[in-house]
Amino acid sequence: MTKTVAWRNSDHLVPYPEAVAQMETRVAAIAAAKARELVWLLEHPPLYTAGTSAKREDLLDAAGLPVFESGRGGQFTYHGPGQRVGYVMMDLRRRGNDVRRFVFDLEEWLIRTLARFNVRGERREGRIGIWVASSSGKEDKIAALGIRVRRGISFHGVSLNVEPELTHFAGIVPCGIHGHGVTSLAKLGLVLSTAEVDMALRAAFEEVFAAKTAIERKRAKQSA
Repeated sequence: MTKTVAWRNSDHLVPYPEAVAQMETRVAAIAAAKARELVWLLEHPPLYTAGTSAKREDLLDAAGLPVFESGRGGQFTYHGPGQRVGYVMMDLRRRGNDVRRFVFDLEEWLIRTLARFNVRGERREGRIGIWVASSSGKEDKIAALGIRVRRGISFHGVSLNVEPELTHFAGIVPCGIHGHGVTSLAKLGLVLSTAEVDMALRAAFEEVFAAKTAIERKRAKQSA
């Protein structure tokens, strides 16, 4: 297990500005070696966020929902009840400062979480996020990710569509990707509790990152 990583599970809707403020504080503390790394699982009230690459024309109709500028990478996305967000505050300085590999591992985390519910999630070249085949033969997005790194510490993270209001995604071009839909575990016929999803997320995370930690320790010992 990744013993340096603490976990927090919020069972109420966390306002986006509050979550960002808490992440900022935690990132500074981790960078100063005053706090443990943290994975925070939560949900937000309905809202849109604009990443650093967001294009104004991709905000089609906010329909009264708040829009927040976000320092994470990526474009527009929707957050709301029924979507489990995982904010990942980890020290990449201890992991080779390899941001590309870290993103790959976050994708693997989502893929393995879905696999625990017998859902096959896949990466697609040129399309950020995790994708599943729909009954119509098209591919729909079921999970998204976007991170920021400050002083070697990651924050923001991933989101998994459990049972969100999918019509809200029509207000944006999700992640700037045209021609594809958005789906959820509920739309795929899976009715799951938050506790079940959180258990799967944690187990899959530890599966991915505990293995990496063991390899990194072995390499450090060999180079010592």
